[in-house]
Amino acid sequence: MTASVAYKVLTAEQMAQLEADGSFAGAPVDLADGYIHLSTADQLDETVAKHFAGQSGLHIAAVDLDVLSDAVKWEPSRGGALFPHIYGALPLSAVTAYGPVELGDDGRIRLPVAG
Repeated sequence: MTASVAYKVLTAEQMAQLEADGSFAGAPVDLADGYIHLSTADQLDETVAKHFAGQSGLHIAAVDLDVLSDAVKWEPSRGGALFPHIYGALPLSAVTAYGPVELGDDGRIRLPVAG
């Protein structure tokens, strides 16, 4: 894959933990699966709709995959599509931007922008 940025959806509590600790070991599903689930920009809307429907207070962290290097593996998931997975913790130093989940005028999730 050539994407160098992927996105992690976090609850407000998980985002606060990442900020406070400088690292995030994973959500319960990540810990159970043995890796941290990420989505590309094109996969993000479906990920939020499928796994976070009805939840409020969500945040999105933009993750620089190049910083994580070999810890990132692209593996098949939904419908055989390749998704980026982090084998290890997500360090805050790999997060280039983050913010609350917001929808744009087109109804799609607005990606966080470093600012």
